[in-house]
Amino acid sequence: MGLFCLAAPAARAQTVTAGPDSVQVQAGPTVADSLRRNQRLLGWRVTRPQKATILAAVLPGAGQVYNHKYWKLPLVYGALGGTVYGEIFYFSRYIEFRDGYRARLKRSSGEDPNAVDPGPTTGSHSGNTAIYPYTPQGNANQFNALRFYRTQRDVFFAYIGLAYGAQILDALVDAHLHDFDVSDNLSLNVQPYALPVPGSPSFGLAFTFTPRTAAKSVVPRRF
Repeated sequence: MGLFCLAAPAARAQTVTAGPDSVQVQAGPTVADSLRRNQRLLGWRVTRPQKATILAAVLPGAGQVYNHKYWKLPLVYGALGGTVYGEIFYFSRYIEFRDGYRARLKRSSGEDPNAVDPGPTTGSHSGNTAIYPYTPQGNANQFNALRFYRTQRDVFFAYIGLAYGAQILDALVDAHLHDFDVSDNLSLNVQPYALPVPGSPSFGLAFTFTPRTAAKSVVPRRF
């Protein structure tokens, strides 16, 4: 506990000196570049992650372009395009089977004995009387198909939301990691040590992990 109390004042501030005869200056807390409001968006000062998130939310893929991750654009538009295509397909089939089922109900109830399913008659469309004949069983089968297309319509609508949110999250994470150092400019020193313990000695290993000064400075990129 005594060692912790002695080390606590040193943890609150960092002493910086410019030379042997310089005056000691207390440096403030270090702020990551990703948290600095050094970017501008429509006249507002924002952080890099904020700008990437807003751009991705307004236009899918714009956050990836801002982060210079152009190779992700096919993935973004592929995911969004595929889910939108599936939504359009299942929504159109749902509308077709809904209108066809309503016409069949009018026909079977006697409200309109001449009501005909307006759907196309080819393939598995609702108007194919070979698959969905004007019988109670045919009407039940068509209702099951109607429920299937309605469920798929809702599922693909959720997929669109997931794809849209995923590309926003990707832009946010990339912006936070924009200045993260992933180089080999690190050092690890492993050496044995002896810990003095009253009565008997104790041995172990000491791991020292030290980042070295980068050889070149990182130049911020602007959008």
